[in-house]
Amino acid sequence: MHALVADDDHEFLELIARAIEQCSVQVDCARSGSELLHKLAEAGPFDVVIADGAMPWLAGLQVLQTGRNAGLICPIVIMTAQHDHKASARAAALSERVALLRKPFSIGALRAALRACLGPGTPARHCS
Repeated sequence: MHALVADDDHEFLELIARAIEQCSVQVDCARSGSELLHKLAEAGPFDVVIADGAMPWLAGLQVLQTGRNAGLICPIVIMTAQHDHKASARAAALSERVALLRKPFSIGALRAALRACLGPGTPARHCS
């Protein structure tokens, strides 16, 4: 399994990447929206994308919507510190197999979101 994780907070990014690697998942990291866009185009395909929805300059949600429009079909987990209804609506607009995590969240909540959008038979599905 191959995941792409994107967040502009480098310490948080490393924490999330390590938590996912513990589930026997290969992880690539992106530290900005532009790096997320580049990795989606050049380093994929990915089995799941976990991204901060509101990175500076080029937001993760913008990149992922562009990816969906271009045929990106993998599950997506959006991480956001926004606690309004707009974040939920933007995540829902990405279509099926999308989970929304509101920061701060636990590693358990991240793993539950991965299990929910990946489905049975994947390494992260059995990660506790």
